[in-house]
Amino acid sequence: MNTLRVRVQTYDDTIAEVEARAAMAAAGRAVEDRSTFTFDNWSVLVKTLSATRMEIIRAMSGRGAMSVREIARRVGRDVKNVHGDLDALAKSGLVDKGDSGFEFPFDRIHVEVDIEAAA
Repeated sequence: MNTLRVRVQTYDDTIAEVEARAAMAAAGRAVEDRSTFTFDNWSVLVKTLSATRMEIIRAMSGRGAMSVREIARRVGRDVKNVHGDLDALAKSGLVDKGDSGFEFPFDRIHVEVDIEAAA
């Protein structure tokens, strides 16, 4: 199953993780192959992955490129509103926009949420 891992992580932490994984690979150690999409903060994640947009992604998962009309039909929503959500998802990099339509190239999303006590 092709899974996209989504989480909140600072830019500095993301860079440190990439560097650590590169060092492991350079040392010949196995590095887990995983696709990860990182948001800077919880507010941006929730805004980008609203309930209606998650519904769109769910309808698209593992189905290849689809037209806006087909996606709107699957989620039972207005084409114009779905198109706006798809454009926002494409601008964020979560879905691909091509000549054949929009595509979410994963079968599944795994969202990691860490909640800590306030400082």
